[in-house]
Amino acid sequence: MQHRLAAGGLPPFLLGEAGAAADRQEWVDSYWAKDIQELFRLERRHAFQRLIELLMAGSGGIFDATRCAAPMEVSRQTVNNYLAVLEATRVAHVVRPFSSRQSSEIVAAPKVYAFDTGFVAFFRSWRELRPEDLGLLWEHFVLNEMHAMMPGVDVRYWRDKQHHEIDFVIPVRGKAPVAIECKWSAGSDVDGRSLASFRHRYKGGLDLVVAHDVDRPFTATVGGLRVTWVGLTDMVTRLREYARS
Repeated sequence: MQHRLAAGGLPPFLLGEAGAAADRQEWVDSYWAKDIQELFRLERRHAFQRLIELLMAGSGGIFDATRCAAPMEVSRQTVNNYLAVLEATRVAHVVRPFSSRQSSEIVAAPKVYAFDTGFVAFFRSWRELRPEDLGLLWEHFVLNEMHAMMPGVDVRYWRDKQHHEIDFVIPVRGKAPVAIECKWSAGSDVDGRSLASFRHRYKGGLDLVVAHDVDRPFTATVGGLRVTWVGLTDMVTRLREYARS
């Protein structure tokens, strides 16, 4: 799994060398020439590719179009337009905040994730992954797999102004939302304060922690809540069953 996270999921990189710089740039050039020019006919190649670099390097963080505009030498609106193109072509996943518009919650700022863990590692110059790198890339992998296994799923994140945060929230019609925390290992600590703060506002619902090394689900109390640790496949199964029940 560590090799998969470092190399990414595209066969040429997964089966070859994870950090092949020329090949990564060739992929970006091909994406611009084939997908972008044929579908959207954008003109500012340098600015568009600069946004790709910025998003890959900052992937998983809060997106701020104003901060990207200066290094790209374009307007804020152009940045947002380019992001919409990246989202439409699935090179970027835009994860919007979940909220009931309470004054204590983040309600507008999206997080943006790159489509492939290998490009994230490459643009961050990660040659040997540290434990904290594995956690971030695993979060990306979980998001990608949710989109792949549950097409059309509405994935959000949650954060309040006291910096409590839930990695992913899945709204379910007529039910309490599902809270998902991504941890590389089942032995990782989980922020019980964030879960408790979320459930104080949105009572009930599934609380899941998904880790790469969980073969059999197990439960434990975190922040006064019963939380279930699951592997990726079991997480998807539980989400589907919860939505149907």
